Amino acid sequence: MALTFFRGIQTRPIWLYPSAFVATKHVFYCTMKSAQTQTETLEKRQPELKASANTQSKTLDIVLTNYEAIIGLETHVQLSTQTKAFCSCPYTYGSQPNATVCPICMGLPGALPVLNSKVIEYAVRLGLALNCKLSYNSKFDRKQYFYPDLPKGYQISQFDIPIATGGYVDLDLPVEFGGGHRRFGITRVHMEEDAGKLLHTGNGSYSQVDLNRAGVPLLEIVSEPDMRTGIEAAEYAAEVQRLVRYLGVSNGNMQEGSLRCDVNVSVRPIGQLEFGTKVEIKNLNSFSAVQRSIDFEIARQVLLHSQGHGDQIVQETRLWEEGAQKTVTMRKKEGLADYRYFPEPDLPEVVLTKEYVDDVRSSLPELPEMKRRRYEKMGLSMQDILFLANDMNVADFFDTTIAKCADVKLAANWIMGDIAAYMKNEKLSINEIKLTPQELGELIASIKSGTISGKIGKEILFELMAKGGTVKGMIKEKDLIVDPLEIGKLVDKVIAENPKQLEQYRSGKTKLQGYFAGQVMKESKGKANPGLLNKILVEKLNGKS
Repeated sequence: MALTFFRGIQTRPIWLYPSAFVATKHVFYCTMKSAQTQTETLEKRQPELKASANTQSKTLDIVLTNYEAIIGLETHVQLSTQTKAFCSCPYTYGSQPNATVCPICMGLPGALPVLNSKVIEYAVRLGLALNCKLSYNSKFDRKQYFYPDLPKGYQISQFDIPIATGGYVDLDLPVEFGGGHRRFGITRVHMEEDAGKLLHTGNGSYSQVDLNRAGVPLLEIVSEPDMRTGIEAAEYAAEVQRLVRYLGVSNGNMQEGSLRCDVNVSVRPIGQLEFGTKVEIKNLNSFSAVQRSIDFEIARQVLLHSQGHGDQIVQETRLWEEGAQKTVTMRKKEGLADYRYFPEPDLPEVVLTKEYVDDVRSSLPELPEMKRRRYEKMGLSMQDILFLANDMNVADFFDTTIAKCADVKLAANWIMGDIAAYMKNEKLSINEIKLTPQELGELIASIKSGTISGKIGKEILFELMAKGGTVKGMIKEKDLIVDPLEIGKLVDKVIAENPKQLEQYRSGKTKLQGYFAGQVMKESKGKANPGLLNKILVEKLNGKS
């Protein structure tokens, strides 16, 4: 009856285009602290597996021949909106605990949520970028469960009608991991709110609750179980991070919790159609942790199968212990029935219009996969492509550079070599260095034309990155000799002072050209353009001028 009743009152759709909605500003803030004795694990721990690194490696080799791993990811993306999903509270990572809360995100009685329309826009952007089918009519639901940092006792999420379904993501594996193109299916993308955060004390006797994060908008991306190795899963997660950054919907910083991955892993004998028992690994905060936790879990499950203890693999949630490099039991896995979903009565249905979706589609940037294919057509190697397309700012720098200088490979080499090394040493992003892409293009063009040497070009490059300026200004400042007439006079002087060497050269000892070049450089105090110098020198040594 309750379910029927709540479905019956979902009669006030939100027409998302062209109108926009702004949440009412609340000025009521509160600070709360809560002490909670840490609960014991629901399940008794299974006997610990004594698997060394060598044992794990051998076990993974067995997987390749006898077993197949089935892997899927649930990725939570924290959206970069100015306010939370259903109230006007801002969210800034690192704020004082409970500094940005209000009756709505604290779940106080009588407080009503108001939807932030940016959440819908970002969900549509991501759904389109993931090649999903959009739900033009979707709704919010209540997901009931108790946890100390969930102030309402339920989470506003989407259950049976997510905003996007049935998509895919394409990526290229790095050459060092075997290379190749992969396509992984996307089951769904749905909107929901984040919970708060527990701050555990050092002795573990109690925990405190910080509700700043409660109500922050999330998009959960659920993949198909298409991955088979830890590296595939890690590269999939990296591509999702790349995508949300390109789209501008999230900063994707895993260390801040803006991108969080839950991994589902099972193994089955080769040839078996049924999936094995699924184990979830929660809240992995780095791509390397994704890979290593999966590899360990595959090895653990295969080892149990091979020892005849497959029944010890139970559906549960496990944690990755970074120090011990292993997964450990956290709790028994909940089922859908445990959450007691029902439609959110305080929020209307979400209705998209074709005009709205078309507007969002037209605003999408060139996405990572499109950029990689464009670079591939330029003739760049996959190593170059993956480096350049990994960061949107680096890709933009590269694109602007080659617009000034046609030599694509040279531009890639300079960015991946000296510029990347400088950024790493100085801990700077490409937007923080003083060098502009226009001046890098000018520098490459000057080297190619012979105006300056590669050695001098490298000196100018580092000065431009550190201090800024222009290539032409640096050439003038360094008093470099690039005038053909002036270099010609220096060559004439050196030839006149070395008649014996000139006679030997003209008798066939052409290696003496290097001697003459060295003397001219010495005469110019290293300021003569080497390319121009050698061209003029050859002509004069051979009596052509």
